[in-house]
Amino acid sequence: MNAPKPRRALVTGAASGIGAGAARRLLRGGVDVMATDIDSHGLAALAELGAEPLTADLADPRNRDQVIEAASGVDYLVQAAGIIRLLPIEKVTVDDWREVFAVNAEAMFFLCQGIGATMPAGGAIVNLSSSSAKLTNTTEAAVYAASKAAVLSITRSFAYSLAPIPVRVNAICPGIIDTPMQDAVLEEVSAIRGLTPQQLSDLRESSVPLGRGASPDELAELIWFLLSDGAGYMTGQAVNFDGGLVTW
Repeated sequence: MNAPKPRRALVTGAASGIGAGAARRLLRGGVDVMATDIDSHGLAALAELGAEPLTADLADPRNRDQVIEAASGVDYLVQAAGIIRLLPIEKVTVDDWREVFAVNAEAMFFLCQGIGATMPAGGAIVNLSSSSAKLTNTTEAAVYAASKAAVLSITRSFAYSLAPIPVRVNAICPGIIDTPMQDAVLEEVSAIRGLTPQQLSDLRESSVPLGRGASPDELAELIWFLLSDGAGYMTGQAVNFDGGLVTW
């Protein structure tokens, strides 16, 4: 009797942070992983673990089309690619807005569109949103927050669109996660507010009921669950992963 073919996944933003954690978890689960990111150097560590690296700028429609073609028919799609621009809300420009939305919302929409329809029955998509989509008290990240709110709408639309296949589409709203982006938030927002990074970190963690942040590997376990058959009756959901920071 022939062994079943291993499942295949595409993970975006895979060079570091949440994307890297998700890719490592999928590899440990026996999934063949295509890992894409603009950072080719960061993808090298995943290639050593067995992932197929694909360097691409998802804000570029031509690059995006190449990724969609390469990932046609995958069982899983994890969209962790994202960028942030941190500055006082009154200083946001049209270019800032367009740059963030090109990666965080536009690329996510068209990967759901282009890859989702090719996925086999039982496939699943997990889109990474943010707690800032629901709680926008860090106004220096207003454009990022708006783009992550768009992720929730994109997720709901494709959950309905792909349900007949059936392919499930869910989102995760992470809170404070130990990633390079989180480091940038602490450095840049603290400078804007006249605080030290440690002072800002303490303030942020004090607002979390569980009193701490989380690691990408912790979050990867939730991604793994949402992709699994154990979550087979879940679609169109936005799952908070933030230590109780947001409860709606």
